[in-house]
This record gives sequence, structure tokens and C-alpha cells, in this order.
Amino acid sequence: MKHKETLSVMSYNLRNNSDVPPNSWEERRGLIQALIQQEKPDIIGTQEGLYPQVKDMEALLPEYNWVGLGRDGGSHGEFMTVYYRKDRFDIMEFDHFWLSDTPEQIGSTAWGSACTRMATWVRLFDNETKQTFYHVNTHLDHRSEEARVNGAKLIISKTEAFKSNLPIILTGDFNTIAESETHQTFIEEGQYSDTWFDAKERINDHLGTFNNFKDSSGGKGRIDWILHKGDIATLSVQIVDDQIDGRFPSDHFPLIANLQLDKSE
Repeated sequence: MKHKETLSVMSYNLRNNSDVPPNSWEERRGLIQALIQQEKPDIIGTQEGLYPQVKDMEALLPEYNWVGLGRDGGSHGEFMTVYYRKDRFDIMEFDHFWLSDTPEQIGSTAWGSACTRMATWVRLFDNETKQTFYHVNTHLDHRSEEARVNGAKLIISKTEAFKSNLPIILTGDFNTIAESETHQTFIEEGQYSDTWFDAKERINDHLGTFNNFKDSSGGKGRIDWILHKGDIATLSVQIVDDQIDGRFPSDHFPLIANLQLDKSE
């Protein structure tokens, strides 16, 4: 007997709170709230949020719980926060690792990375469908392809140690496009699939995902991805390019995939 379940998964770089008006966090947070509440994702992997932003999101989105850790430890540095609908999911376990030669060492770096990079992962139990799966969320380096490729290899290694029969969903800002070595590392070495390519329906496939607060085309390519492995089908994927009165909620457009998980019994 097979059960087919649907999950709406969002990847969204929120942009940290360092910008001045008109792109300050105070001016953008309501726009992000409106966008997320419009799209109603079940799970969100966010990048770049600092602790005050994480707490703001908690208040703005009371229907979600979250798990995360600052990349420099505790509340310090950017978070790879995972938000999940509190009325649907329970966290069975979670952890964090750093994209370096010493992945258990908080704040560690390697491979020419411009700054600290990490990943947060959770194993979620879906109370509606009784399905269990993993969600990994990351943000790869913006300067070094070597750091991105090695970060990809580390994520592959870490996720290979998960319970092998459970699906894995991977969200992130990968800071490189799909034609890159980093992307091919996930696809070829990690046996991940890219929702963008296996989706039955693609919405806004002419767009990139980095708008830089000014480019409605989303720039030169899709640097935010939702990947997966295991028994998962992608029903649709969309770049959400909403602007409110000409204002961008973030310097990235969010990406949303509607996934179908099969559970055999």
C-alpha cells in the first residue's frame, strides 16, 4: 500500500538586517510576512537571518516553530533557520555542522571560504500523514568555488549517514548557478535531484533568484535551489517574484517546490 503526500517547501534568503532605507529590515519584514502568509509553505529554509530577525519572524509567523543556530555559535552570526508548521510537524532530532575540515567545531572555516558557512538539519515527523523525512538547509560561500564544492561534498557525506530509507530535502542559497561544478557535485556524486529540472510544472522559469533589491529579472541565473533524494516527486516549482508597491521583500526571490512523498507499507 502506498500513501502519496504533498509538501510545500520554500527556500528564502531573507537578507540580513544591515541595509539602510528603503531596504532596511524594519521596512521589509512586513513584506516578507505577507509573502509567506500568502504562499503558506509547510516548511521554510531561510538564510542570512540574524537573531533579531529570527525572533521577529517568530512573532510575525505564529503558525510556525523554528530551529536554528548562529553560524558563529549561540545567537551570534547568520542562521540557517528551518521554520515548520507547528500544527503539522514535530522535530524528531536536529543538529548543525560547519562546512570545514572540522565540521563539529562551531565557527570553523576552510577551503578559502570568505566567511563561516554551516548547515542545519532536522528530522521531521508529519502528524497528518505519519511520514518522516529530513530537511537540510545551508548557505554556501559567495566567493570560493573550491569552498562551495567541498561544502557540497561534506553535505553529501553527512546526509549519507542519515537513515537511508527516509527522503531528504535540501534547501539553500548556493551562490552559484546550476551549470556549476557545485551543482554537478550534488547531482552526480550525491545522487540528488534538482526540483527545477524534474518538476512537472515550472513557474517563472525565465527568472533568476538574486534581484539585489533592483532587478526584477532576478539576475543571471538561479542560485537558490531545492534539491531532494529518496522517493520524492516534484509536482511544481516556482520563483516567487512578488513586489509590493515596487518594493522587494528581500534581495533574493524565494523558491517554492510542491513535493510528493511516497511511503510504502
